[in-house]
Order: sequence, then structure tokens, then C-alpha cells
Amino acid sequence: MDVGLLMIPGPRRMEAVARMVEDLGFASLVIPDSQNLAPEVWGQLMLAARATSRIRLGPGVTNSVTRDPAVTASAALSLQVESAGRAVLGIGRGDSSVQRIGKTQDPVARFARYVAAVQSYLGGDAVDRDGFESRLEWFPHARVAKVPVEVAATGPRVIEVAARHADRICLAVGADPDHVGEKLAFARRTAEAAGRDPASLRYGAYVTCVLHDDVGIARDAVRGSAATFARFSALPGSPLDRLPTPLRRTAEYLRAHYDMRDHTRTGVAHTAGIGDDFVDWFAIAGPASAALPRFRALADLGLDFVHVIAGSTGMAPELGVGTVSSLAREIVPALQS
Repeated sequence: MDVGLLMIPGPRRMEAVARMVEDLGFASLVIPDSQNLAPEVWGQLMLAARATSRIRLGPGVTNSVTRDPAVTASAALSLQVESAGRAVLGIGRGDSSVQRIGKTQDPVARFARYVAAVQSYLGGDAVDRDGFESRLEWFPHARVAKVPVEVAATGPRVIEVAARHADRICLAVGADPDHVGEKLAFARRTAEAAGRDPASLRYGAYVTCVLHDDVGIARDAVRGSAATFARFSALPGSPLDRLPTPLRRTAEYLRAHYDMRDHTRTGVAHTAGIGDDFVDWFAIAGPASAALPRFRALADLGLDFVHVIAGSTGMAPELGVGTVSSLAREIVPALQS
């Protein structure tokens, strides 16, 4: 199982961060497309491509609301060219990127059409745009492998979209092996029902994680990012009664209390209701010796990769540095061996 990082480098830091991630032995680096909260994603990824030679790179994630599918496909193909084939196109329905401009997540049906259109553009095919035949006309000059499309998925309807249209499915459902395993099995069944070979797809998960010998410190540091990813199970229209008990209780709380003004932050009002038991179930928090079996359990499910979010906004910076260092020193080599 490959271990990569999801990070949000500040201005003028992208190249140094990307080199560090590669030098530490991680498999990939993804960065959010959230234009009001972070520098513009595709420019940053181009900088990362120039600074590295091995790791995969992509948005974690872009969305189907703020960018036309032709714009997204052209940007991803450009990154594929400049990185010599290391691009991965992560797509979701929109979160902070759309909230910060007064919009909401894309409906699932429209999202499905968007992903299908992006796949057509990336395959060099024409896309019907209200009667106009649209294609990436510079596609023949790219001469690179097709960019894999990775859909971030939580609920069954988006997992179904991913299983029909994506090359990679990244589950945003926490780190409990039973829950992740259930969603993974559903994704494989859905791909098969759609006439695809489930083995032809790659499967991964977003994992919130802080490594520290003091479990209490680790829990407090990861609580903000755990709340952010748990909130995806609490979005309007999601049937909470179908969730596992620990997630259902937290999702009910987050639906009522999550404050997007403190998105991804720890130590804020809405994280006060995120208990230690839930953090231990949904995230990975504590010493590396206890974290390694958790990561191995995910690998044993058959996951191909994980994107690790090393903590929360607002935590002490040294906790993030320590987590990334511990992952590189004690988790990544063990999983590779």
C-alpha cells in the first residue's frame, strides 16, 4: 500500500515541500483546490512537478462546480506532460471551495456527467456541449499516458459514480478497517455490476493521523481534521441511520454544529463535541508503534494507497513535522517491506 500526503503549503513553499515529501520516501502529494483558503492548485502542482522526479501529484481534490470540465481536463493533461506522467486527477463534488463563494455541492447526477465528460476529454474524445463538439485540440501533441481520474467518495451514490466512471476511488470514511472494508466491498460490487473488472480500478482512503507518544496530545491535534472528514457523512440528504453507531452519533452532532468558518481547525467550538472514543475509531492518533497495526489493517483490506492528513489547522506546527517524520521513518518502510 502506497502512503502519500495531503498538505496545504503556504505561498512560496510548494517546491521545498514537494522535494521534502519525495526525499522522505512518500509515494504522492496531493493539495486541495480551495481557492479562498490556499494558493491556486494547478500553478502549485506545476511548481511541485518541476521540483520532483518520482512522486505522483494532483489535486486533493478539485471539484465539479468551480471549473468547467474542459478546464480541469486541460490542466490535468498539462500537469501530466510537465511531470512526465505523474499526474492524478482527484475530483469531488465541492466543499470549502464552493462554500466560500456562496455555492453548494454539486448534485450527484450532475457530478456523474462532469466526471464522464472529463474522462472523455482526457481520452482525446469529443464531448457534446449543448450541440457543440468540444475536445482538447492539443491532445495529440501531449503524447503521454492518460491521466487517471480519482473520485473522492463517502456515500453510496458517489461511490457508484466512481465505480462507473473513475480509474481510482478514494474513500473518505475514516480509518476503521471494518467500515472501510464495507465501503470497499461495495465499490467493487458496484464496479462489477456496471460491467467493469473491479481489479482494473485502484482503491484508496483518506486517513487523518497524528503520531505522538502522548495519546491525548495526538487526539487533540487530529480532532479538527477528523471532524472535517466525518462531516462528509453528515451532509444534507445523507441517511444517518445507516451509519455505524460511532459515526452516526458524531454525524448528527456535526450536522447541527459544524462551523465552516473554522473548517479543518482543531480546538474550536464544534470539535468540543468530538469525543476521544470517536477519534480513536475514525482517525489514527498516538505513538507510531500503535499506528502501524492500524495502517497494516487498511493494507490488508486490499487498499492500494492512502492519502494521510497529518493533523489539523491550528495545532502546534511541530506536531505536523513530527508526524510526517514518524510516518517516513516507521510507517512507510514497514508497509513497503
